[in-house]
Amino acid sequence: MRIEIRKITDAHTPSSRTVNTTLYYILSSSTAPLLESSLSTEERDKLEASLNYADHCFSGHATMHAENLWPERVSGAASLLQLVNLWTLTLQKRACKALVSAGAHGMMQAVTLSFGGLQFTENHLQFQAEPSVLHNSYSLRGLRYHRDRISLSVVADADGRPSLHVSVKPQDEEKPVKLYACEAGCINEPVELTSEPRGHVFPVLVTQPLTPLLYISTDLRHLQDLRHTLHVKAILAHDEHMAKQDPGLPFLFWFSVASLVALFHLFLFKLIYNEYCGPGAKPLFRSKV
Repeated sequence: MRIEIRKITDAHTPSSRTVNTTLYYILSSSTAPLLESSLSTEERDKLEASLNYADHCFSGHATMHAENLWPERVSGAASLLQLVNLWTLTLQKRACKALVSAGAHGMMQAVTLSFGGLQFTENHLQFQAEPSVLHNSYSLRGLRYHRDRISLSVVADADGRPSLHVSVKPQDEEKPVKLYACEAGCINEPVELTSEPRGHVFPVLVTQPLTPLLYISTDLRHLQDLRHTLHVKAILAHDEHMAKQDPGLPFLFWFSVASLVALFHLFLFKLIYNEYCGPGAKPLFRSKV
């Protein structure tokens, strides 16, 4: 499981180095009960179950742009412990208590979910990142879901239009679990995910009101029924949505410009009037005599 930063186009997204360093701090400060030889089979199965289906983790907005969670530098042991405690508290308050209790393996899963804004629900895994942050390209690999490993990549093209690439790697070849996915609104028939490296490509659609950008589930019927329960009013392409979010300069700006232009012309008219029509004005035409 890992987070890969491919392309950053703003100053608020952490670099690959910052992400890897922060993960090192978190994992090196966590226990790893799954690696303990004294762990009973029952306890191991319980921990594995909590990793394979992570309750409702991660709720809330993505942590990608939470700069206090991804510091470029950590000075001293006290700052490191403060950072780890902040991460632990954040994850616990966002429905990730079970993963935090699972030690390093659970912390890695929870941090990865939180980075992109992924959340488990009772019947599916949903990707609910803010559309405005998808100008960056990154990948979330190895997410556990029903014993399978999901990889999700946000890929922005040369024009900044993002798309979602999703693939799955089954862990049980004898009894593979089928996973299905659909984009925002589930307006199209859900597709079965495959293990192809590039993955299935989904367009980024934005609904009104805003709903998750992607749904993944083992239950095909659930996704088919989901479209009837979202009650969206409109579905826009990502670039259409962003154009509406940034309609241009505000009215006050244009009003100020128009006022300045009008005042300038009034001032110019006054100068011309005083020059030719006011007291002591110059004659318009000079006599040749």
